Amino acid sequence: MRDIEHPDVTQAQRTGYPKVQVAAQPKHCGTDIYGSEILAGDAIILLPNGEILLEENLEDYLIEYIGAVFKTAK
Repeated sequence: MRDIEHPDVTQAQRTGYPKVQVAAQPKHCGTDIYGSEILAGDAIILLPNGEILLEENLEDYLIEYIGAVFKTAK
């Protein structure tokens, strides 16, 4: 009777490496003022001084640069 072997084991023995499925990565479009990576499809804010801000960093920007204070209404 023939031994049955997992296809990944056969691939590793044949090539020395297991077959790895690499997921497609979105296009990298740069970084914002905080160094956060901007990918294709991300929401960004163009600031008047020409800098770019990733929308998810907007709250931090408003606090640090504008001095905004966030509170909960009572």
